[in-house]
Amino acid sequence: MLTAAIVVPLLAAVGLLFLTNAREEVTRWVSVGAAAVPLALLVGAWIRFERGSAEMFQLVEEVDWIPSIGVGWRVGIDGISLSLALLAALLFVVAIAYPFDMQGRHAQYRAWFLFLEAVSLGVFLTLDLLVFYVFFDLSLVGMYFLIGRWGHGEAKVAALKFFLYTLAGSLVMLLGFLALYLETDPFTFDMRVLIAEQPLAGQGFTAGLAFLAIFVGLVIKTPLFPVHTWLPPAHVNSPGPVSAILAGVLLKMGTFGMIRIPLSMMRDTFRSASLIIAILAVVSIVYGALVALGQSDLKRRIAYTSINHMGYTVLGIAVAGGLASGEEAGRSLALTGATVEMIAHGLITGALFLMAGSFWSRTENYDIDHYGGLAGKAPMLTGAMMVASFASLGLPGLIGFVAEVQIFIGTFAVYPALAFIALIGVLVTAALFLQMMQRMFFGETPDRLASFRDLDRREIVSLTVLLILVVAIGIYPTWLLDLITPASDRIVAAFSGGG
Repeated sequence: MLTAAIVVPLLAAVGLLFLTNAREEVTRWVSVGAAAVPLALLVGAWIRFERGSAEMFQLVEEVDWIPSIGVGWRVGIDGISLSLALLAALLFVVAIAYPFDMQGRHAQYRAWFLFLEAVSLGVFLTLDLLVFYVFFDLSLVGMYFLIGRWGHGEAKVAALKFFLYTLAGSLVMLLGFLALYLETDPFTFDMRVLIAEQPLAGQGFTAGLAFLAIFVGLVIKTPLFPVHTWLPPAHVNSPGPVSAILAGVLLKMGTFGMIRIPLSMMRDTFRSASLIIAILAVVSIVYGALVALGQSDLKRRIAYTSINHMGYTVLGIAVAGGLASGEEAGRSLALTGATVEMIAHGLITGALFLMAGSFWSRTENYDIDHYGGLAGKAPMLTGAMMVASFASLGLPGLIGFVAEVQIFIGTFAVYPALAFIALIGVLVTAALFLQMMQRMFFGETPDRLASFRDLDRREIVSLTVLLILVVAIGIYPTWLLDLITPASDRIVAAFSGGG
């Protein structure tokens, strides 16, 4: 089941290359159908998932690949990885279906999307550290071509900067992976063994270097301040659907990797570094919000809010591995909140970037001051943007509030001063979204927008899928929390010496 979720879109991507002369509608339905197969399979995995199971990973599929060096095809899920895989599968269906001018190369465009879906799901589902690295790096290839070939403005420069920056980080990360691997006996890349044996425990300086290498690679992918500079140009020059996947899926590879690898496999070292990581996260929260407030470019503003929101996620992860003892409940709550924040950011920011693409398709302009008074001309677009914006600033009743309140409660239990500072980010985020809404949708409508049209049917359906989840989880989050919380409890309990 999990293997098929990876293989089907990969095979479909190859098949689309033989449909280059087909009509656009044909490749659209083929690609949407192929992207929906992993979503259906993962929903099936969700139904089969046993929430009270004592097993760390379920639905495991395993085949030896290169047994001489301990590499195997190993896939499996816990509540955290399943929730993120479901998010990724949903976002790919929506992004592929969303209307965009593919410049006559629709088969190639959608083939790269399906390739990217396959390797993205591989990152979330694999239980082999080397295979994780392979999928992690292959995601750069898919995104590079989607930005470079179908972007606008300085797309080729932005794609190259994205690729080189993140590739450098992943190469450094590989050194840390090798340090973990070389301390196992017999040698293995099996994540389950690495989590159970903690191979670098007590290694001091060696463990510190390995942790630093892994953390650098993951924090670049996330990204946090000060290694975030590749992100704004990548978003600004990307098509809207590509930006939705970059923000909604690829950034999560960094934070998911933090949970799966250093937090789970290097507990002693993570505990020692947790306060530094938490401080870095809070700096990113405040910095991302303040810089976003100063942006007049719609896409650049949304991009900097991603740095802010991923800072909340990393803060929750840092708190989960914090130095405080006797605060297991708070630390588990923070880790659950960090995972919900990843889901929230994927749904909310994915929707925001899709709508930014709709603005570009109508006017080829991202300048916020280019717009105004659109509430009367485009009520559907206005309503969708309002829901996504209020969710992003953490309004109660929407998914962003569910995530952030858990992170803040957990942080107050472990690092209360940092929680207080991080609240500044919430206030600034509220200001930047309210200001954006006022400037774009209210007041007088400029004459240049006389022919501005509202969302079409495909745009409405795509955005409705995401925004219904934003509201549904915000009102009734129990069904998502029941999936994630047992995995968070298990990680924190093991971290505390309880398992």
